[in-house]
Order: sequence, then C-alpha cells, then structure tokens
Amino acid sequence: LKAVAVCHGINVCSTNSSLAKTVQMKLRSVLFLSVFAVLVVSVMFVFHCYEIDDKVIGGFVLSYFRSLETPLYKLDPGWPRFAEHFTGQSFGVAVDSSSGLVYVAQRGDDVPKVLVFSENGFYLGAWNTTTLEMPHGITLDNNTIPPSLWITDVGNGNYGHTVKKYSSSGELVRVLGTAGRAGSSLNPLQFDQPAEAFVDDAEDIYIVDGDGGMNNRLLKITSDLEVLWTHGEKGTQPAQFNIPHSVTVDSYNRVWVADRKNKRIQAFNSVTGEWLGSWSNCFKDDAPYSVRLTADKKYMIVAQLNISQILILTVPPVGVIGDCHIASTIRLAEEVKPHLVDVSLKTDAIYVAEIGAQQVQKFVSYS
Repeated sequence: LKAVAVCHGINVCSTNSSLAKTVQMKLRSVLFLSVFAVLVVSVMFVFHCYEIDDKVIGGFVLSYFRSLETPLYKLDPGWPRFAEHFTGQSFGVAVDSSSGLVYVAQRGDDVPKVLVFSENGFYLGAWNTTTLEMPHGITLDNNTIPPSLWITDVGNGNYGHTVKKYSSSGELVRVLGTAGRAGSSLNPLQFDQPAEAFVDDAEDIYIVDGDGGMNNRLLKITSDLEVLWTHGEKGTQPAQFNIPHSVTVDSYNRVWVADRKNKRIQAFNSVTGEWLGSWSNCFKDDAPYSVRLTADKKYMIVAQLNISQILILTVPPVGVIGDCHIASTIRLAEEVKPHLVDVSLKTDAIYVAEIGAQQVQKFVSYS
C-alpha cells in the first residue's frame, strides 16, 4: 500500500508539472501572437497612411530612417567671406575647380548678372555685361583653356530665350537660339525659356528647354548645331517631360534629367538617346530641381526648392537604373529655396544657389 501511495504521489506531481509547462507554453504562444499582431497592424497602418497622406509617412517613418543616415557634408560658415556682395536672387552656380573660381548667376534690377568668387570665399568681381536678361542655369565648359561658361537666359526681351557661351572674363562668345523670340524650331534653332545646359568632353551640348514655356524637351546637339537626338513631348510617360529643369552626364554614358513637375529624375543613354529608367520614390515631398555629380561620381546632388532640402543620392553602377536611394540629406533653413547646384571637382565641395536666401552656400565633405 505504501508503494502504491508513493507511486500515486509521483504521478500526481508529474501531472502537475506537465500541466504547468503546458500553461506556460500557451501563454508564450499567446504573447508572441499578440506582439506579431501588433506589428502587422502597425505596418498596415503605416502603409495605409502612406497611401492617404504622404506627409504622414514623411513625418513618421521616413524621418526615422533618415535620422539613421550618416551626414556626408557640413556647412562652411566662412564662405563667402563677405555675403553683402550678393545683391540679387541667386539662381545658378558654376565651379571652375582648375582655377579655384566660383561663378554665381543672379537676377534683379540694376544688379550684375554674374558674380565671381574664389573657392576660398574672396569676392573677385562681377561681369559688366548687358547681354544677360534673366539668367537661369550656368554651366562650366572644360573644353576650352581657360574654361568657358554656358548660361541659359529665360528673359522675354531682346536677349532672351537663348543659351549663351561666355569667356571666363564675361565676354559673349556665342549665342544658341533666336534671341528675343521664343519657339520650337530645330532649324533655325529656337528655345522657350531654356533651363540649363551641360557640355561633355566631346563638346556635345545637352539642353533642357522649357522652364515653364511651350517646350518640354531634351536636346543633344553638336558644337556645329547638328541635332543628334531629342525627346520633346509633354506628358508623364517615359521620355516625356513637364518642366525639364536640370541635366548632367555621368561616366557611364547616362544623361540624367530633373523632370521637375513630374517629380522624377529620368535617365537616358547619351549616345542613342534611349530611355533607361526613372526615379520617383525619393521625391514624394518635393520635386527635384538639380542634378549634379560629385567628383568621384558616386553621388548625385539634388536640390528640393519648396522644402529647402538637398538630397545626396547614390548613383547606381552601369546596368539597371532601379530605384533611387538616399545616402544623406542636408536640411536648410525654411524659405532658403535651393535652386541649382554645382560641385568642385577638386575639393568635392557643394555650392548651392538659393533663391529665397539670395545667396550661395558652400558645403564641404566630412572626410
């Protein structure tokens, strides 16, 4: 009887232990499922908010991930040495890294249209020219010694609707387009508020034509004005534009265009003009206004005027364009309104022309 009683006690203890373990396992399962359900609901909420209001995702999730970005650039507060030389709205900037010069295109009544600074921040002078009405984009051309500059003029007067080539001292060298007359003709060549030009090493010229005018096109022409290829239809489909605003060419024969009103960047083969892809996922909050590459061609610098922000995007290697990826962000003060940018090929410094602040700021690499 004692033996039976002992065994019976063991069975009871064993049963109680098994029951406790079963209860613990069930509690853990319930807890795991509860946590999993909360995560699923949270993700569904985030994506639901994303579809309803971009600002929710921008302020909730996107800001969190951007807080994890590694800052790549910082402001150089000592550039320029004296900011009072900016007397108009700064629309464009071009850097001659071989000579250490920075050219600033500005607008306004009775103000010099181009200012010249050193990369060290010293004011060197201004161009005394009457051939510029409303400069928009300014681009360096390294095919001449010393380098020359191309400036787009969106004015409506006798010098407007043109793309002009100037010497480094401000002497007018050449005019593309029919001065004072807006149009879409390719022969003779006409523009309507051309936004920006870019010149490659072969002296071919890429022009985005249509900062709000009748044209929405990208042209590639030779120095002899032969049109090699063009995309020129307004719309939202691939290779169509709605205010093409900035253009550059990378080392993989890709042309990048800031398609402003469509809130995207499009890429093309520089030789054939073939459409390669587009980026729009980085521009939910605001449109891209500029496209410029860093000296090592690893990053693209994109200004966003309406939210006063500079995006530093990773440039994909040769192959599929894919989606854009933000490597870092420079947040500017409100109402600064960055418009166009340029990068020093020697120091990798970024220069930002700011319409709202009426100045140019310099940002230098942390490295």
